[in-house]
Amino acid sequence: MRSAGKTNKPDRSPLPRWPVYRHVIFDCDSTLTAIEGIDELANHPDSQRQVADLTRSAMDGEVNLEAVYGERLEILQPTRGAVRALRSRYRKHVVEDAAALIQALQALGHEVYIVSGGLFDPVREFGLHLGIAPEHIRAVEVEYDTLSGNWWQGQGPWHEAYLAVQHSVLTESDGKARVIRELLQNQTGRSLLVGDGVSDLLASREVDFFAGFGGVVCRDRVASESKVFIQSQSIAPVLLLAAGPAALEYSDDPVVQGLVEKALALTSSSALHWNEVQLAEKFESCFGTPAKTGSERKL
Repeated sequence: MRSAGKTNKPDRSPLPRWPVYRHVIFDCDSTLTAIEGIDELANHPDSQRQVADLTRSAMDGEVNLEAVYGERLEILQPTRGAVRALRSRYRKHVVEDAAALIQALQALGHEVYIVSGGLFDPVREFGLHLGIAPEHIRAVEVEYDTLSGNWWQGQGPWHEAYLAVQHSVLTESDGKARVIRELLQNQTGRSLLVGDGVSDLLASREVDFFAGFGGVVCRDRVASESKVFIQSQSIAPVLLLAAGPAALEYSDDPVVQGLVEKALALTSSSALHWNEVQLAEKFESCFGTPAKTGSERKL
């Protein structure tokens, strides 16, 4: 006769699964490329230092971005040609594994975006170079003085001097949230945002998951307030965060396979620093990698 007490049936509860984030949104400067584009426009040590200090203050959240955005360009007075030349600077300083990551995400069926406070022309060209659709790229457009330079000598538009920033919410500290909301409206699927600055952190309310990136610059507030902080020069761990175990199961593309192996190696060596213990434990249970929480982080 079977006892009415507790049986010895095996536990059939499913193992936790890491969710898939179909929409992956990247910042550009200091996230996909290792430079800050506007800072690169400085051609004198004094202006370089002044502009870099303003950028750092805004990215660290010490001042509002709108308070310094136009001021930096007024100091620099770049020509259209100088802004255009940032295209090659972005490509030259692409963050480790960024191109392979975007290729892998798209192979796995993710939608990839760039939302940047950088200048539109170089950001757009860089995004296209990485394989991102033009309609998925947002950045700040500027106006040039068409009567500046020796235009009467037929020098072309590249000598035109900076005139003004076109109105854009991306020149505001909280502007990215509005742009991301617009991009994702009427879309289905979870969303992941990856960025290095406080403007990215503020925009995280519009996505399901935010990963801070410290491979170029480690900003204390982003490191302590993001759900997970990536502290490696390679951005490869984003593949596991976005795709979950599906990345492990994909074998059709050697680029994806190679990136998965590198991402696993990096996460095993504590490249991910978690500020939410439950998420850390869930990630560890899915991938078998040790999860380092915020209390263990060394910045």
